[in-house]
Amino acid sequence: MSRTALWTSIAETLTAEIGAGHYPPGAKLPSEAELSARFGVNRHTVRRALASLAEAGLVHPRRGAGVFVAGRPVDYALGRRTRYHQNLAASGRSAAREVLLLDTRQADAREAAALELPEGAQVHVYEGISLADGLPMAVFRSVFPAERFPGLLALLRETHSVTLALAAEGLADYTRADTRLTAKRASATQALHLRIREGDPILRSIAINVDAGGRPVEYGHTWFSGDRVTLTVAPD
Repeated sequence: MSRTALWTSIAETLTAEIGAGHYPPGAKLPSEAELSARFGVNRHTVRRALASLAEAGLVHPRRGAGVFVAGRPVDYALGRRTRYHQNLAASGRSAAREVLLLDTRQADAREAAALELPEGAQVHVYEGISLADGLPMAVFRSVFPAERFPGLLALLRETHSVTLALAAEGLADYTRADTRLTAKRASATQALHLRIREGDPILRSIAINVDAGGRPVEYGHTWFSGDRVTLTVAPD
């Protein structure tokens, strides 16, 4: 007679309990030690069961924090006025950002062309992680003309908000002029920040934001986790 592997049985039990709502989206599963004691198996067996749930997209591990039930994808609208905190609030999610880099340096050729700057011009660079309900949704890099917005880095360090920082620098409004979307695979660094596996699908967005006169003010790259966001394109 064939026997069901123990890790398969554990995975089936946890899958049923997640489906029944015992562990709602965002909930943390019991620790490996607790599951080992519950099912009477070693941690290796539990680890294999949890890995199978992660491969199925039911859970996601967070380094040093545990394993959590996956939530529904975030609806994220791309339109003429794409605002991160507003988009997350509209989806009923809590928005946050972690800063990875704030720097001023010389623009490279692509950045200078996108921002219509002369060769050798200085730019401010803002890199970070966008989170929804505490889960990484995307990593991003935004580049701004430094001469036009001299105090931007300090404002970004304080607010973590591009919209608020630009408003404090005198730019009350800006709109999206161009967006390019491309399917990619997560690099090792991107996977680490997004808490996914290297090679998992991600979606890259390259965008240019402009002021009312059409002058570029931001050149941005965003890499979205493929299974955590649904991008929608607004008719405007």
